[in-house]
Amino acid sequence: MEEALFRFQHPELLPGLALVPLLLALFMLSRWTRRHNIRKFGDPRLVNGLMPEASAVRPVWKYFIALAAWASVVLALARPQFGSRLEEVKRRGVEVIIALDVSNSMLAQDIQPSRLEAAKQAISRMVDRLQDDKTGLVVFAGDAYVQVPITNDYVSVKMLLASVSPESVPRQGTAIGSAIDLAANSFSPASEAGKAIVVITDGENHEDDPAEAARKANEKGIVVHALGVGLPQGAPVPMNPSADRKNFRRDREGNVVISKLDEQTLSQVAMAGHGKYVRASNSRFGLNIILDEINSMEKVEQETRIFSEYDERFRYLAALALLLLLLEFIVLERKNKWVSKINLFGKSWQERVNTDG
Repeated sequence: MEEALFRFQHPELLPGLALVPLLLALFMLSRWTRRHNIRKFGDPRLVNGLMPEASAVRPVWKYFIALAAWASVVLALARPQFGSRLEEVKRRGVEVIIALDVSNSMLAQDIQPSRLEAAKQAISRMVDRLQDDKTGLVVFAGDAYVQVPITNDYVSVKMLLASVSPESVPRQGTAIGSAIDLAANSFSPASEAGKAIVVITDGENHEDDPAEAARKANEKGIVVHALGVGLPQGAPVPMNPSADRKNFRRDREGNVVISKLDEQTLSQVAMAGHGKYVRASNSRFGLNIILDEINSMEKVEQETRIFSEYDERFRYLAALALLLLLLEFIVLERKNKWVSKINLFGKSWQERVNTDG
């Protein structure tokens, strides 16, 4: 459904309209000063008779026309945009859904600055490389949730990605299989574009069968890649990444919890999903390697994408400003003998203006 909207592209220019009442006040002050000075010489009617070609009306109209032209220029430069225009755009690409682990173990700092922050930075760089592809984001720990539905609005993806943290999922754990199932059901239903899931996790303490979930997704034509974040020797998990790094999580016996990368599970996931497994390191995260694999997939023309955008309306105001400036140039301040007998405003009004100045 099309919704009528209105906005200015450059609203910061609108304060220029404040000059209109200021200039109008200055003009009224100058007119009052002029009438006051004329009265010093004598009867205004006699003074006006000495200047038969002087017009009391034309300067007023020229000034008002100039003010209207200025207001039109300011509004045109602010670029008013009204309504919404629906456009159909066809794109050739694939669909990619990132399944990002946000469990507490992703706060470990064997990958700097932490597993989770390094993953978010790599995803953001990957989104910058996307062109005609659609992407989505699923976050998971003990449960999985769709953080960003499949879209080609990359700005929104990066904005929502920045807010992801372990608090994004209420129950802790590592339900990789649930995340793959949810991602597999989150692609565009009618799209025939190539589809891929990229699971980014340390793979530790998985609560289901992620390899079986990857196999089922692949039966639907979805390729499942896995990116392991962390080091095999592991690292302690901070209670809070912004707090003292020596304040680590401990088990019931008081021992510091060490989170280790489970490469075996992630390799099985990639194998079952006919995808690629890559292990992240501090020198190279590895997401670009998977993206190259995705880009090698056959790209097909996706469904028509419909989006709304604003129609430019500044042209009308620019044309009005040009017309007003032309009119202001044509109208002379002094009377024209050919049109002096024409009174557009009524005799009584004209006489009153002459009397006032």
